[in-house]
Amino acid sequence: MSLRALYGTDEVPRPGQRLTCGRAQVTLQDGHLRHLRVGGIEAIRSIAFLVRDRDWGIVAPQISGLRVDKKEQEIRVGWQADYTMGTGHLRAHIALVLTGSGLDATVQAHATGTVWTNRTGFSVLHPIEGVAGAPVRVDHPGGGQTQGRFPDLIAPWQPFMDIEALTHRAGPWQIACRFAGDVFEMEDQRQWGDASFKTYNRPLSQPWPYRIDAGAGPSQRVSLRWTHQPGRAVTPSPRAMVAQPRFPQTALLLDAPQARRATADPAAMRSIAPQRLLCHLDAGAGSIDADLRDFAALQAQCAGPAYDLELIAACPPQGDLAAEFTAYARAVAASGLRLASVMVTPAVDRQSVPPGSDWPACPPLDQIHAAARPAFPGLPLGGGVASFFPELNRKRPPVQGLDFITHGLCPIVHAADDVSVMETLQAVPQILASGRAIAGGVDYRLGPSTLAMRHNPYGSRTIPNPDRKRLCMTDDDPRQDGQFAAAWTCGLATALAPAGVTVWTPSELYGPRGLVDDSGAMRPVAGLVTALAMRAGARVGDARIDGWMAVLPLGDEVVVANLTPDPLPVPGHAALPGFGWRIAPAGELHPAPPALRSGPRQQDTDDEER
Repeated sequence: MSLRALYGTDEVPRPGQRLTCGRAQVTLQDGHLRHLRVGGIEAIRSIAFLVRDRDWGIVAPQISGLRVDKKEQEIRVGWQADYTMGTGHLRAHIALVLTGSGLDATVQAHATGTVWTNRTGFSVLHPIEGVAGAPVRVDHPGGGQTQGRFPDLIAPWQPFMDIEALTHRAGPWQIACRFAGDVFEMEDQRQWGDASFKTYNRPLSQPWPYRIDAGAGPSQRVSLRWTHQPGRAVTPSPRAMVAQPRFPQTALLLDAPQARRATADPAAMRSIAPQRLLCHLDAGAGSIDADLRDFAALQAQCAGPAYDLELIAACPPQGDLAAEFTAYARAVAASGLRLASVMVTPAVDRQSVPPGSDWPACPPLDQIHAAARPAFPGLPLGGGVASFFPELNRKRPPVQGLDFITHGLCPIVHAADDVSVMETLQAVPQILASGRAIAGGVDYRLGPSTLAMRHNPYGSRTIPNPDRKRLCMTDDDPRQDGQFAAAWTCGLATALAPAGVTVWTPSELYGPRGLVDDSGAMRPVAGLVTALAMRAGARVGDARIDGWMAVLPLGDEVVVANLTPDPLPVPGHAALPGFGWRIAPAGELHPAPPALRSGPRQQDTDDEER
């Protein structure tokens, strides 16, 4: 299968170079160290020197001078990374030393011109499987120590501050990770969908963006040491599971222009047959009357789905909330749109509030919901966010006044390579466990969850992608056009199926995050979403992701998806192609699970055995 068919782009996935020394194995890929394993156990997910711009976008380095020096008991690696950033330029010299008992990473960087950045320095990622909820010792500058645990449920703020070293267990190994060159702290990256805990430099309590003047730049070191210490119980990963789960209803997101297109040609909508449509209405952007008429016109053509309203309400700090929501309700009634539910979120909450920042002026959420309830009598009322789980976790709605909560998901906030995107599926059950704890007994709906971002809560814009590359925080990811999106979406369905969410929203109808492309053709992901929409309410069996394969039993059938670009053998059947999926009677389809590995096989080349 061609690259374009798999990924929607001809851009070749970045190859990696696997380095092995004694019991240690790590992959060097595009300037990152990935999946450090000791004795086959993943100890550290990643070590990378990262440069972020004013919008938290990752600045891609130009790497040159890569050298790998293999000696008797060690491997030495070095390269130069250049970052061009508007008014300035940053050049970094990075060196790695891998031995059988440790790894050291150092960087010396200096600027020419003036560099403005939100963060520049080493980031170290710990994995989450077997780590979330597990003990960790934190050494602080000056000699203090904290005996703690990695968070079980997702921490909204930094779980550990002022970090000099972290010591944890990975199977029978004790892993000590030391930091030098700046003040480091940790954030729980699961809330953005990353399958990791991240330790990074420059605390968020300090101002950003900040300036690196000409001639200045960071000098940092990360040192890892591991020792064998057998006899440790495995810490189970948090999961959201309900008794006798049923597969949720499928919703598609629509804005008014998409509604107009669907009204003119409803064939695609009818063929996909979602149970619900999530109608996006931004009252902070101006008059809502025309948008509501567009949704009502579509309903006249396609009356089958339930029409839910995602209402981004203006909610000025000193405004009359009762009058505001009464006006919204009158506009809905005048349009003729018959709603099935209303989700309300204030416009200011579309943007994230990082640690140390001031919350924007906004009426209390309980007052907002109290004003919305009588304006839409008899309709289920939802709260939460139109963005992602961090925004819900950091500003939790008072659920006693709600019928459901919701948030979305985007897997390219911090990393956009193929392996990292697929790894976000590990975080989904843990996000849902934390979301279920917030929801209490009210209904839980998973909002728009697409490869690309529809809105960037962490910057002033989504990142343009005219060259159709794998970019973080872009609103147009080329993989939506390929088999990749279908496989990831099937993995998402598998990860959420046991959690008891009642609605999931895996796509928009049109546009770069849609099931239908600009020419009117169905994308590969459309077939998967259509098939799963037909199975809403089906009994969920032992849904799981084995290695790099998703297995989703629904009723008397099983849906399987290959999460790699390589064909997957299926005894008695044709092989499952790269990023392919299939539905068969339960008990008939038994794919051979791919071996656990750090990524699809084509990502790793040039094994260096020591």
